[in-house]
Amino acid sequence: MPAVIDKEKCNACGVCVKICPTDVYYGSKPKEIPVVMYPEECWHCNACVHDCPQDAIHLRIALNMQLVYKS
Repeated sequence: MPAVIDKEKCNACGVCVKICPTDVYYGSKPKEIPVVMYPEECWHCNACVHDCPQDAIHLRIALNMQLVYKS
């Protein structure tokens, strides 16, 4: 399950697009709210969550992964 962006909080700064090690936001346009284009590539590394200055991103962790996921 990929990152979820809260459109109300997001100011389209692009930090998440730049910081993502797997380019799940590839193709997102500058100065627009990013779109998760490749959700299956998300590693759940929390890089976008931690670096978002607006706290507009959270991860949805699948139930079976929650048993082993460490935040």
